[in-house]
Amino acid sequence: MYNPFSSPEFVYLTKQFRFEGRFIEAVPFGNGHIHDTYAACFTNGNSGVHRYILQRINTNVFREPLKVMENIEKVTAHLRQRILAEGGNPDRETLTLVPTIDNRSTYIDETGGTWRAMVFIEGAQTYQAVTNLDLFTHAAHAFGRFQKHLADFPANELHITLPNFHNTPWRLQNFIQAMEDNAVGRLKTIRTETAFLMRRTNQAGNLLELEKQGRIPLRVTHNDTKLDNVMIDDLTGKGICVIDLDTVMPGSALYDFGDAVRSAANTGAEDEPDLSKVQFDLNVFERFVEGYLSEVGDTLTKDELDNLAFSAWLIAYELALRFLGDYLNGDIYFRINRPNQNLDRARTQIKLLQDIETSYARMENLIQRSG
Repeated sequence: MYNPFSSPEFVYLTKQFRFEGRFIEAVPFGNGHIHDTYAACFTNGNSGVHRYILQRINTNVFREPLKVMENIEKVTAHLRQRILAEGGNPDRETLTLVPTIDNRSTYIDETGGTWRAMVFIEGAQTYQAVTNLDLFTHAAHAFGRFQKHLADFPANELHITLPNFHNTPWRLQNFIQAMEDNAVGRLKTIRTETAFLMRRTNQAGNLLELEKQGRIPLRVTHNDTKLDNVMIDDLTGKGICVIDLDTVMPGSALYDFGDAVRSAANTGAEDEPDLSKVQFDLNVFERFVEGYLSEVGDTLTKDELDNLAFSAWLIAYELALRFLGDYLNGDIYFRINRPNQNLDRARTQIKLLQDIETSYARMENLIQRSG
């Protein structure tokens, strides 16, 4: 049977990287929706079969892939140094890029496709769904170590690859413009949701103002701190490596923490139509706080610690603005698979906001107890 991933063209592609051994085959890998990802298998004499990750970067999403890769190169090099200094194994605890034959981080094929390669981390996996609360704790430890190891990295040396990504006032202005345009006539059907969000506009710029005042430091941030971006060791069950570093850039650690707990503590799907299934789970929040602060707590400033609970509220608010704004614009940004999916996404975030506001004092107490 013909296998396109063993074709002469694909074999030629594998020869553009410094892989060890003889190429056997490549197969599609993972659940990602952005890049084209393959597990490429090689044999090296008596050492058996070993694998690499080979990816074609989606340049429609990441329009400056070389800047993305420069960020990843700098961050992973720094992580390797810190992991080695602590007696760890950088081959398992951070991503290892495989250079091209001319020592670059990417190869551009004859069609203009931009490719990169990494060593496959064996004996570990990511989880799309939660099987037990310990997973949250282990993921929190991994994200905390990631932040701790990069605490002394000069974040201003990284490229800003996604401008205004967590500029909440800018997101709010886009939302207001979407209401004014009412491009597809949906505004009248979501008066309750828009009123809820507009009553909370005075808090949208709180973190940016603290950043301007120098009270919240600029740090290296991951910007996609979901459970499935942590490799969990098959034997120990511990979180060993933070992956998917495409969105690494300068920012605030609060955005990473807020996004992590907002997504982890949601008991429902992100687009759950039945809001009775959506709650902000304080048990999950407590587990995440304990794991995260045990790693990074002593590197955070007082202002960062004081705003951890608020960061969860802010990220949920920001996403509600984005989802509902896209619904008003006719679903032109976020991919949908059914009618009203963006509206359901927005309503889920609004329900989380309500729960966070109700639980806010308890969240702060949990943070203080763990810090």
